[in-house]
Amino acid sequence: MDAQTCILTRRSVRKFTGEKVSRQEIEKIVSLAAYAPSWKNTQISRYIAIEDEGTRAEIVEKFCFPGSNNPAIILSCPVLIAQTFQKNRCGYQRDGSFATDRCEGWQYYDCGIAAQTFCLAAHDLGLATVIMGVFDRKGLQEYLQVPGDQELMALIALGHPADQPQPPKRKDTDLLLSYR
Repeated sequence: MDAQTCILTRRSVRKFTGEKVSRQEIEKIVSLAAYAPSWKNTQISRYIAIEDEGTRAEIVEKFCFPGSNNPAIILSCPVLIAQTFQKNRCGYQRDGSFATDRCEGWQYYDCGIAAQTFCLAAHDLGLATVIMGVFDRKGLQEYLQVPGDQELMALIALGHPADQPQPPKRKDTDLLLSYR
């Protein structure tokens, strides 16, 4: 699939079939996501693949907020990816000072790039994803035993799509782009 087709046809999918995602597919996606640009090539994103149905059910019970769509998504997907990142690497000079006024915020930017690259790689392989950020991050981070030098960033549901959502309306380029 060419890049434009991949970008134009990728959707956030919230319902998955029961078909398993192979570890080989997961590893291929992560190896492609490793090519996402990052601050000084620090490559801070890390991934935890949660395949166990019971673990995903416990995550829903203990760490999802009432009224959110995340429980149904997490229970539907065959693999839940927890994206973490190495702390104190992006946006820093060698002496430990911040390189920009974004302070430690640059790591979130790099995680976003890596998450989208992950999702595009999955889409290219015929799989579907949705990135989720509404959950008890600190509690889930502890539950997953994320190392102290890392922080939980996002959850990505991964699986074979049960449906193909229609593209949402996009803003016109005239609104999004200005020239000086």
